[in-house]
Amino acid sequence: MSAKTEVARLLDEHGTTYATAAGIKLTDKPAPLFRLLVLSMLSSARISADVAVSAARELFAAGWRTPEKMRDASWQQRVDALGRGGYRRYDESTSTQLENLSNHVLEEYDGDLRRVRPTSRRGTDQLIEAIGSFPRIGPIGSRIFVREVQVVWTEVAPFFDGRALATAKRLGLPQDPDELAALAPRRRVADLACALVREGVR
Repeated sequence: MSAKTEVARLLDEHGTTYATAAGIKLTDKPAPLFRLLVLSMLSSARISADVAVSAARELFAAGWRTPEKMRDASWQQRVDALGRGGYRRYDESTSTQLENLSNHVLEEYDGDLRRVRPTSRRGTDQLIEAIGSFPRIGPIGSRIFVREVQVVWTEVAPFFDGRALATAKRLGLPQDPDELAALAPRRRVADLACALVREGVR
């Protein structure tokens, strides 16, 4: 199977970003970027991506789509929403961390994550470090955020995290991000990055 054919298969079978699966219409605006941050935090725990997506959808369906609204929800309301999404193993601690995360975004960035947007690809490492310093995000969550945000923050594209590149290697695809991205149709680099991650956990 050629590399192009393999990439086409991956996109056909798994080519939906986790943000899209969580109902986030990602744009370069504060609210959807915050929702992506929440999804990244939920996904950084030792829990399946599908459960993280389900929990994120429950939080957003409850109306907590901005840091102000997430912070102002009660601890128990957040616990209940996480439980409805199947996020039960970490629901209580995560409810607290969601409040801490919201406060951090409000206090340090005035509620607007665009303040950490890099101006060039050279700023990707700094972005990973900045997002990773947020409450309960860490290195895994920060890379999830960058992998998904490249849809609208093209300065960090192409970005493939370690899990995506490990799957690419197993499938005989290039591990160089530029070469790998060149195999994807235009505007589908993030889709390919997520497809590789999904393929890796099948």
